[in-house]
Amino acid sequence: MLVAEIMNRSVISCAPEESVSHASRLMAAYNVGSLPVCAPNGRLRGIVTDRDIVLRCVSQGTDPETTPISEIMTRAVTSVTPGEEVSEAAGKMGKSRVRRLPVVKEGKVVGMLSLCDISRRPSCDMEAAKAFSEVSANVLRK
Repeated sequence: MLVAEIMNRSVISCAPEESVSHASRLMAAYNVGSLPVCAPNGRLRGIVTDRDIVLRCVSQGTDPETTPISEIMTRAVTSVTPGEEVSEAAGKMGKSRVRRLPVVKEGKVVGMLSLCDISRRPSCDMEAAKAFSEVSANVLRK
């Protein structure tokens, strides 16, 4: 099964210069835990997660209203393409210890793939279980 078959095509993103508060409001409004950070042309520049907001901004005493997302986002983003196999994507999630991956085509974000998306497919049970196990095991080792 290909990533394109199960990815979420409704991508909510933010720009690097927008505030951390803006990103957190988007996450709350759309009930998501991460946002791809994109340039105006749609090219992926990074990713910001709810965890980034807490650990890199709030817990540091930095003002979320004035802090740009570019200061707390993760720049080295693991991503997948629509044509990749779901099993490859699940492997990347486990190796990178992430639950969500931007789906990128020709440098532009065209979707998001979550561990939850994979686990909802009965034919992907093994991939989802393995990725979840790897993500969780790596988190527990910290």
